[in-house]
Amino acid sequence: MSDLSHIDAAGRARMVDVSDKPVTARTARAVGRLVCAAATLDLVREGRTPKGAVASTAELAGVMAAKKTSDLIPLCHPLALNKVKVEIVEDSGLPGFAISAEVKTTGQTGVEMEALTAVSVAALTLYDMLKAVDKTMRIEGVEVVTKIGGKADFGIA
Repeated sequence: MSDLSHIDAAGRARMVDVSDKPVTARTARAVGRLVCAAATLDLVREGRTPKGAVASTAELAGVMAAKKTSDLIPLCHPLALNKVKVEIVEDSGLPGFAISAEVKTTGQTGVEMEALTAVSVAALTLYDMLKAVDKTMRIEGVEVVTKIGGKADFGIA
């Protein structure tokens, strides 16, 4: 069991000690989608949703969520974030919304969880704000697509 970073030799959960890791620039980008009915997307485009500006509200919720990740995810390190950018783009092809989050810090551990949390909460906020008009929505494809800094990078374009 001790091969798992969050489990000690006795099988107890623990926060990983990162104090000996070097401080480096860290970036992560995550994406996801909220799929909805075409009519729902039309309502958003026309500004006729019952709860107002859904995309900008969800983007703000995503930023706020990234900042609170360590309060939500057990054993996640609290980090001073240097940048959180959440972007929601309408996508007729889904139909729905493409959601992305880029998070940066300079520290001893990465920001993948913060990027995933930002996308997830942005998607949940869209869902909450649109559920009165669309019972068919679904959240899908939430994943980290880029990680830079630390031991290994991936997803670099």
